[in-house]
This record gives sequence, C-alpha cells and structure tokens, in this order.
Amino acid sequence: MSDIIQLLPDHIANQIAAGEVVQRPASVVKELLENSIDAAAERVKLIVKDSGKALIQVIDNGLGMSHIDARMCFERHATSKIRKSEDLFTIQTMGFRGEAMASVAAVAQVELKSKRATDELGVLLQIEGSELKKQEPVATPTGTAVSVKNLFFNVPARRNFLKSNAVEMRHIVDEFQRIALSHPNIAFSLHQNDIEMYQLPAGKLSKRIVDLFGKKYQDQMAACEEETELLRVYGYVGKPDFAKKTRGEQFFFVNNRYIKSNYLNHAVMTAFEHLLPESSYPFYTLFIEIDPKHIDINVHPTKTEIKFDDERTVYAIIRAAVKQALGAHNISPSLDFNQDVNFSRFDGKPSPSADRAYGQFKNVERSTPGRWEQLYEGLRNELYQEEKAHRQDALPRPEDELQTITLSSMASAQQPEDKTVGITRNYFQIHTKYIAVQVKSGLMLIHQQAAHERILYEKFKDQLHNRTGASQQTLFPQTLTLQPSDFSLFQEIQDELRAIGFEFSALGNHCLVINGIPADLKAINEKQLFESFMEQFKLNRSELSISSDENVARAIAKRSALKVGQRLTIEEMSATVDQLFACQMPNYSPDGTRTTFILELEKIDQFFK
Repeated sequence: MSDIIQLLPDHIANQIAAGEVVQRPASVVKELLENSIDAAAERVKLIVKDSGKALIQVIDNGLGMSHIDARMCFERHATSKIRKSEDLFTIQTMGFRGEAMASVAAVAQVELKSKRATDELGVLLQIEGSELKKQEPVATPTGTAVSVKNLFFNVPARRNFLKSNAVEMRHIVDEFQRIALSHPNIAFSLHQNDIEMYQLPAGKLSKRIVDLFGKKYQDQMAACEEETELLRVYGYVGKPDFAKKTRGEQFFFVNNRYIKSNYLNHAVMTAFEHLLPESSYPFYTLFIEIDPKHIDINVHPTKTEIKFDDERTVYAIIRAAVKQALGAHNISPSLDFNQDVNFSRFDGKPSPSADRAYGQFKNVERSTPGRWEQLYEGLRNELYQEEKAHRQDALPRPEDELQTITLSSMASAQQPEDKTVGITRNYFQIHTKYIAVQVKSGLMLIHQQAAHERILYEKFKDQLHNRTGASQQTLFPQTLTLQPSDFSLFQEIQDELRAIGFEFSALGNHCLVINGIPADLKAINEKQLFESFMEQFKLNRSELSISSDENVARAIAKRSALKVGQRLTIEEMSATVDQLFACQMPNYSPDGTRTTFILELEKIDQFFK
C-alpha cells in the first residue's frame, strides 16, 4: 500500500495560513498599518477603494527595506523581530510572526515599493498568488508603499463571503481607529474612493480622541492614571452622562496593542457601579504598560487576546484607577460621615433653609412643649384637600358612561377564557405608565410604551416589505454629522430608511441633511430621533441575528414609541388600544415584553375577603 501523507505545495500552504490571518479587507489594513508602525514611520497614509476589495494601499515614511529584505518579507516565518525562543516573551513590536505579508500575497495581487534613506534607488516587487512576477530597482521616496489589489482574486469562494461595501468599510474604519488611538504620536490619514475620511495630525492622546470621535468628546473625558510596581494605567474614561446604549467605544491597549478582554471590561464597569443608566456603556480608552514577561500575546493569530500571569491584580488596579478618576472629577459620590446630611450643605456649612426649619422647630418646641404636631397641621390639611379633589376627579360621571363594545383580535384567540373582551371607554392612566380599562372579566392594564412599540413595529415592517412608507417634511431641515463608521452604516441601510419615510440628502464629510421623517410620528427633534435610531440599530445588531429590515423596524419603533411618563388624552388612549388589538400579535412588544395584563375580578374580590 502506497504512502498517503504528502507535504502541501507552498502556494496551498500559504492560502491556508492566509485563512487565519486575512479574513477580510480590514485584516490586511491592520497588518500593513502595524508594519508601518514597526518601521518607525512618522506619517502613514491609508488609501482604500471599493471598501478594500479593489485596492488597499499603505504609504509610510519609515525606515524602508533593502532589496533582499523586501523579497524576504514575503516568505513564511521570515521576521526581523525574533532570533531565539526567549524573544517570544519580550515582544515589544506589533508584528512578529512573519506570516502577514506571505498570507496577503497568497490571496491578492501585491505591489511593494521600498527604499532606505542610505540607498539611491529603492526596490519594486510584484507578486500574485505567492508567485513573484517582477523585481527591479525603482525611484521612490524613503519608506515603504504597499498596494494590495483584487483581494481573494484566486479564491472566489472566499470573496463571495465578503459582506457589502458598507459593512467591510465599517470594519476597516474600526481597525484604523484602534491603531490611530494607540499611536497618537504618528500622523494618520484615511482616504476612501478618493474622499478624505480622516486627517489626523500627530499630537496628544486627548487631541487624537477628539479628532477621531468629534468635538463633543472634549466635555466628556476624565483623565485616568495609576502607576504600581506591576503596571501603569493611563488614558481617559467618559462621564456617565454621555454613556451610550451600544458598545463599541471601549478600548483597551496593552503595550500599545489593542486587545479584547471581557474580564478587564468588567473591572471598568464595576468602577462605574450605580453611576450609569441601565444597559448603558461608557466611553473609555485605557492603556496598560506592563513588562512583556508578565503577558502572553501569542495566543491568537490576530493577537487581540492576551493572557496575564496575575489577572486578579491587574483587575484590581484598573478598577481602582477608574474609580479614582471618577472621584477626582466629582463624578462618583463621596460621603462625609462627620456631616449632618439633614441640616448641612455639601460645603459643610448649614444651609439657610435648614437654619429656618430648625429655628421654627425650636420655637414651637419652646412655646408649646409636647405639641410639635402643630408644625404640620397646614401640610396635613393641604394634602387631605388635594387627595379629596383627586378622588372626586377619579369617580365616573354619568355623562362618561358609554356603550360597551366588543373588539375581536388575536388577543381573544390567545385567551380562551375571554373569547369576547368587552372594553368600555373609561380609560385612565396609572402613573403615566399604564392604560387601565374595564373589561368583561375584570381590569385590563396596558403598558403604553410596549403597546406603542408593537403598533409602530408592525406598521414599519409592512412599509419595509411593500416599500410604501410616507414622509412628513421637517419644518427646518436638520444637519447631522456622523462618525465615519456610522456614516458607513447609514450607507448600508439608506434604502430601508427611505422605505419607512426618512428623506435626507448626503453632503460631504459625513454630513446628512434630514428633510423628512416617517409620517404619523409626533413632532420631535428629528436630529435626536435619527441619532437614537442609529444607536438602537447598532445595539440590535450586536445582540440579535436579524435581517436589516427587521432591525430597522425594531429600532425606529423602540426609539419613537410613547415613553413612560408621557400623559395621554382620552382620545390618544383610545387610539392606542384600538391600534394595538388590530395588530397581528398584540400581546407582546417586539422584544418580548408583555403589552397587556388582565386582573381578574375574582382576584380583586379576594383582596377584600
């Protein structure tokens, strides 16, 4: 029997290695930018066409390479970073595995130009699918320029798995932002289809954050710094008031390398305990400087996961550093146990109102000992009169009694014991949160926000399916500037937005002009509506596996529905109830929250027995 195990040909082995390193255009961007950083570049320019599918070009003014090094960099496991096994535990550079360029060249058409400052001429290499096509001297500036064209041209199956241009561009922007954040001392620029998206001069970290995410971040950053024998933590954390409903603006860097760590993120979130709104995520950009011997970064091909030899200590230091930063900026509350919180202000001096209240109390005590209740007689009488008036208003009046009607709906089918639900028109609100109405079997409570979400969701979903959304023009067009990643997301779903009634025009530099919003939405801040919709859309996509149509319908329904605390007229309550029971699934909101609950009459009777 013949032997069956054989060595793979080099080009196939390279394609297999490329599958680990080059997953999408953003993977190529990450590897090329990191190479420029390792080459001590001061300026790095990234040019992208067709979201990286047609061209990814990185130009730097780094050290450059000799013609031998230029050729060797495309060989597997060829690296200038490692000479012996011990070097793996003292890694200070970005790349070190020696697979990036070989992997990229295995699945693309690559052109490299490079020159050292001491050389008169540089070198030009052209490689297609791991095959060297050309190598010759060339006149070129000091540094390196790498062009990656037609990614996955020789692996059609891999190319077919790439997402839309908007999705791929968003991943490229994410990688660009992470690398630009971690190296504020380097000037970066990004051009997409000959349009400048970013122009970032070298400077301080705070300036880099503002240049990347917008001027509004100037007011939300709190400086954070802590140094111990084990490590140093520094960076910025966002103030709780600016927290968002979606993740994505949380950055950890270890020795200037971006990492993902749920464990360290938990340390930050614990420091924010009791300061954040529910299900909100603060902005933070935190850098950890630590001796490389205490970490292992070679645990994943993309090097975004690392291991610490003492995770608990790192956790405790980060948590303490963030908590101290919040306290130093008067964000987290502090308690003074020597202070009388009833009669003192935060500056430790008695407040005038406290003085008056305390003085009145002492006067009554002296003049009428044992009769201090007189102090509250007026308040008691006032509360009694208010409660009496409220009870009178709540009593049904003869003119309010209307004919009982029966609504047929899916709710009837889902509750066999109430095959016909008789709903009267005596609506009233409970704590501006629930709509209460008498039904045949007792009292029905309707969660006004959840109910309205269901109504809007089914309406928008139908409009998306039939592309029949109507629009209402804004009185004054609203101009909105998006982050580049959000602008890419907007481009991805702009057809769906038009289908439900949004009207907008795109300007340069990631600006939109909102000219119309979906009809029947109440007069609101159009700009705020669109921003909150985008946040909800991103949140849904991170947590749910649903189509774009479904996501758009859910997001706009969630952010434009009636809110808890909103007072409704009788007509508005009636319309909400009627529209709810005309829905296909009236009993639950799109996220599964119950919209209705019936308190049975027998159950009510039991409370009085």
